[in-house]
Amino acid sequence: MTVQDETTADSGIILSDAAAQKVKGLLEQEGRDDLALRVAVQPGGCSGLRYQLFFDERSLDGDVVKDFDGVKVVTDRMSAPYLGGASIDFVDTIEKQGFTIDNPNATGSCACGDSFH
Repeated sequence: MTVQDETTADSGIILSDAAAQKVKGLLEQEGRDDLALRVAVQPGGCSGLRYQLFFDERSLDGDVVKDFDGVKVVTDRMSAPYLGGASIDFVDTIEKQGFTIDNPNATGSCACGDSFH
């Protein structure tokens, strides 16, 4: 399968309007419009996997790309199955500020809230 075929696939990740606006703001602060928000799962955490969100200028073979109001969200082909249906939001309250991920694939949890099976 070519990279073009992968980019048209539905990754299932949903980026909320609030999260998209925050990402846009961060990119504007950096003066970069060539970066994408990469979402990945990595080994670690108390239940075996943890999330990573970071800006990336790379394009990897097999990446799944979705566009949310001009914000590119990229997932590598190994992480995509774990992130199907996951929604990313940005919260800014007295108790918490930052990106949150609600993942229906998370069958286990622990106190840190960063891991899943």
